[in-house]
Amino acid sequence: MLKTETPSSDHPELDQYSTAELVTTLIDDQMTAVRAVRLAAPRIAAAVTAALPRIEAGGRLIYVGAGTSGRLGLLDSVELYPTFSWPQERAIALLAGGQKAMFVAVEGAEDDLEQGAADLQAVNPTANDIVLLLAASGATPYVLGALRAARVVGALTVGFANNVDAPVALEADIGVTLDTGSEIISGSTRLKAGTSQKLALNTFSSALMVRLNKVYGNLMVDLKPTNAKLVKRAVRLTMIATGADEAAARQALDQCNFQIKVAIVALKKQVSVEQASALLDAALGSVRQALAAS
Repeated sequence: MLKTETPSSDHPELDQYSTAELVTTLIDDQMTAVRAVRLAAPRIAAAVTAALPRIEAGGRLIYVGAGTSGRLGLLDSVELYPTFSWPQERAIALLAGGQKAMFVAVEGAEDDLEQGAADLQAVNPTANDIVLLLAASGATPYVLGALRAARVVGALTVGFANNVDAPVALEADIGVTLDTGSEIISGSTRLKAGTSQKLALNTFSSALMVRLNKVYGNLMVDLKPTNAKLVKRAVRLTMIATGADEAAARQALDQCNFQIKVAIVALKKQVSVEQASALLDAALGSVRQALAAS
């Protein structure tokens, strides 16, 4: 029996706990997810390193999963645009059962090996793409079908699983095992298995975006200000990075269509936004290198 499906020997009388004890126990159990991701850090780092040149060559991130895993992949893909201005067409999520499965369970969809392959082939994968394959069990047929189709075209495959020696991890170019063990509510992998996958995806995509020069220091300087909150955040980040007051920061941002990196370079080097943009282009988007340029 898979460890994720094995009944937990801890808290066998969970349903008898007081509400306060029940809540605390469920929270404490989640710490296993953090430890599992920490142990997988070298594999996640290897995935970032392998992905970087392919992304720089124009590749895409393609997430594949079913159920909770698929929804977590879709969530990560969607958040890259507002957070890092990552092009939406370069972050694709494939969910067993289609997009409707985001809201309603589509019974049996995860068991279709051929559909997984077909869905992957439908987005025309290339050797520069990175296919992120998510399965708590590590043996979901839909995900394995996509994995095998991705390998045919030479795409980089990264398999995330919550069981040791799982096919998704073994067959992928880089396997990431998140060994979270049995669930406190037996078999409910939306709990710490799901938490570990969310942590691992956050870590992978965020680290990749840092390597792509979308962060200056620890500031998120390539966000898309798509609402009032993010506009205020853009102004605040520009002020923090440059020491400028709010009026100067907003004026610079207005001049460059709220491109925070351009505003930072323009303000710190006292150049026009056009010159700042050219410096950033020459520095491959690195604020630090643009500021160091003579």
